[in-house]
Amino acid sequence: MTADQTPHTFQVDLRGLVDLLSHHLYSSPKVYLRELLQNAVDAITARRAEQPDAPARVRLYAEGGSLRVEDSGIGLTEQDVHSLLATIGRSSKRGGAEGIASARAEFLGQFGIGLLACFVVAAEIRVVSRSARTPGAPPVEWVARDDGSYTVRTLADDARTEPGTTVHLTARPGCGDWLAEERVVSLARDFGSLLPYDVRVGGTAVTELPAPWDRTYPSPAARRVALVGHCHDLFGFAPLDSIDLDLPLAGVRGVAYVLPSAVSPAQRAGHRVHLKGMLLTDRADELLPEWAFFVRCVLDTDCLRPTASREALYADETLAAVREALGERIREWLTGLAAGDPERLAQFLAVHHLGVKSLARHDPQMLRTMLPWLPFETTDGRLSLEEFARRHPVIHYTRTVEEFRQVAPIASAQGIGVVNGGYTYDTELVERLPEARPGTVVAELDADTVTAHLDAVDPDAELALAGFLSVARATLDPLGCDVSLRSFHPLTVPALHLDDRAARHEQARADAEEQADDLWAGILGSLRGSAPRARLVLNHLNPLVRRVGGLGEPALAASAVEALYGQALLMARRPLRPTDSALLNRAFLGLLEWATHTPGRSEEADG
Repeated sequence: MTADQTPHTFQVDLRGLVDLLSHHLYSSPKVYLRELLQNAVDAITARRAEQPDAPARVRLYAEGGSLRVEDSGIGLTEQDVHSLLATIGRSSKRGGAEGIASARAEFLGQFGIGLLACFVVAAEIRVVSRSARTPGAPPVEWVARDDGSYTVRTLADDARTEPGTTVHLTARPGCGDWLAEERVVSLARDFGSLLPYDVRVGGTAVTELPAPWDRTYPSPAARRVALVGHCHDLFGFAPLDSIDLDLPLAGVRGVAYVLPSAVSPAQRAGHRVHLKGMLLTDRADELLPEWAFFVRCVLDTDCLRPTASREALYADETLAAVREALGERIREWLTGLAAGDPERLAQFLAVHHLGVKSLARHDPQMLRTMLPWLPFETTDGRLSLEEFARRHPVIHYTRTVEEFRQVAPIASAQGIGVVNGGYTYDTELVERLPEARPGTVVAELDADTVTAHLDAVDPDAELALAGFLSVARATLDPLGCDVSLRSFHPLTVPALHLDDRAARHEQARADAEEQADDLWAGILGSLRGSAPRARLVLNHLNPLVRRVGGLGEPALAASAVEALYGQALLMARRPLRPTDSALLNRAFLGLLEWATHTPGRSEEADG
């Protein structure tokens, strides 16, 4: 049997294709207006490539559920209509084609979808066009419907006397609001405010050139006021400051607005990107480096590539280069503030220190520049690392907020300089401090370091308390905690609970082993290491500890030690394990019973 070698052509279901466009390619039906503006602007650009003095205007008229768009562009012949409008996927802007293709580098659109997007809101599209390249050719009419049918005919000369194109849309049921004049004005301004030609909806001007960042103002103060208003209109906030984004080699012009309040680094940025004046997207979250989450940008470019939907930026080497260059502009702005406007820098860092810390982690120059300004929580208060390093020969740090709170009062009283590294990026920056400040000694704080700074107790005094210390150690040993006696300030702190990550890991392993079945307990037991245990340091200078140390009754001394242990945990703001909660309850009830007990009074008498 001979195979059928006859070539066949694909059959396109236009309604299915429109459904695909509206639900999967485009984010909203509003893109229909962008496509109309884009086709009109491209047609004018093509005509001006051949006739530089040709008129450049686009007019939109909305009335009664219909929309008419007129342009003074290059127009179409009947052959163009059959070839371009009625063939899905073919673009008049493909390389090698004639006419409009000669100006392809200046076009907004590159994918040939064109008027097809209008079927998202329209049941019928009527195009009347007259070619500027063929002066003798009559006007031509193309009428298409959403069922996939279309008609083409030539018209009398008076149907359109000037070169250009008029597009008529008739709304599909339920879509009339998209063609209402108020909606059309809003969409046209949103998409086309930076277009290079005169665009109007009825008598309302759409284009507002030059762009706010390119206009001439009577003074720097007037420019700042104007940009604040522009930011408020676009993004809804008054910025702390504005940063010019001028990259002539990359064809990028715009401005970055500094947010007036802190935002999460994970929040998706809403940058507005115009491509040759046409709004491409207002959600370009890939435009800036991740650390620059404290600004919102609006810019115009002629070098970045759009995706097929023309609603996002194509991720390529050009975008990566622009991202790096824009990040450098923001770095320069920060460096300039540090050098010449410390008051404004302090205002900025009070809100956005997290973003600058994120940048300083990977940028040695920015770390050195911002070091005198970035705030950190320390045992001396909120200071920069630069000033803190001048006060302390050795800078200790904790990796968690809980560890810092546990030791901060004691460390401060003993003169130990500790930085709270528990906040985002702080540990990394403290560890990198010697790079920016050679000779600085940085060390992670551990329990042994704190204990070594506490004063030892007179041997005779410690010997006199040997019995009490023995009871205390026996009481807390099941909890994985040792007991030691020291003298330290402040006097009001009776006991200090010290541990580190290794001790906590060991305690968690022991707790899991206790609750596990035989097999799992054996596995956990094999993981037992030589990690240091937690430590309860009793303050011999505290009057309460002295009185507890003199208790002669072991059971009462044990309850007192349990109470001191629980109080030390609470002071350190550590989460309590079930065993810790049970211990606190037992100690409280034991001490309460002892406090209410009357010697010589029997339980029978109480009854």
